[in-house]
Amino acid sequence: MKRILVTGVAGFIGSFVAKLLMEKGYEVIGLDNINTYYDPVLKEKRLEMLKGMSGFAFVKGDIENFSFVDTLLKEEKPDVIINLAARAGVRYSMENPFVYVTTNTLGTLNLLEGARRSGINKFVLASTSSLYAGEEMPFSETLSVNKPISVYAATKKGAEAISYSYHYLYGIDVTILRYFTVYGPLGRPDMSVFRFIKWIDEGLPLILYGDGSQMRDFTYVEDIAEGTVRGMKDVGYEIINLGGNKPYKISFMIRLIERYLGKKAKIEYRPFHKADLKATWADIGKATKLLGWTPTVPLEEGIKRTVEWYVKNREWLRNVSIEEGDRE
Repeated sequence: MKRILVTGVAGFIGSFVAKLLMEKGYEVIGLDNINTYYDPVLKEKRLEMLKGMSGFAFVKGDIENFSFVDTLLKEEKPDVIINLAARAGVRYSMENPFVYVTTNTLGTLNLLEGARRSGINKFVLASTSSLYAGEEMPFSETLSVNKPISVYAATKKGAEAISYSYHYLYGIDVTILRYFTVYGPLGRPDMSVFRFIKWIDEGLPLILYGDGSQMRDFTYVEDIAEGTVRGMKDVGYEIINLGGNKPYKISFMIRLIERYLGKKAKIEYRPFHKADLKATWADIGKATKLLGWTPTVPLEEGIKRTVEWYVKNREWLRNVSIEEGDRE
């Protein structure tokens, strides 16, 4: 049985990856600092789900602290590190850029250096489709992505570059996964799918940046978890897209939510944000070839499942804040 360290385990993707790993018979050491960038109630719910499973151990701590990371890796001796701990959110990275650097870039360096010192030879890093701003679609991993338009994207680019250095210098096997607009049950409340469902359900104005014609390659969280677990295989050093393989307009996603909720949105339009991408579309040929992975949940089914989860949990979700930004 392999021991896997999953950082950001109380996060949206991290919790689903940890759950899938344990269902496949792995032992999971889950690490998270439970920060307050978004409402921690969701993080607590995800941890409740994981703590009820066999093979799970939770450690509270921060990947920004190298001494802590180094000690943890020496004591726990995981076979694989899956680094899903990150500061996300494009717009908030303009308000507090420093924490994005210390978590996304320095935190990745801390884990890689700790891995080197402890002889851990497999590292999986979560990266982002935000790096592809300004490139031709569908986005291929061969694109140069040297023009990040947000601090968030820049810090992920830095994490990728450091990961390559540790592969080249020390032979660490690295899989970098660029995720495309992940959504689903227990999703982040600062992201559009969760916010839109909550606003429409509660009859509140739906704040939309842009006119709704912008497009996203939505990817269901369980598909992302499967691709991430498959990313543990030895590849040398590879960057691999995990996306839904079909872009949809935001306006279409809103109509799906309206259909499954049986309610109409009251849309309040705002100017398009300059740090956002107009459209995303993943070329997933590499994921199919190297990992045998393709997405299985279409957007219609994924939104249906997410709305059903929301309705089932509506009572406690009413009190979940959708605001982003660190709380005191």
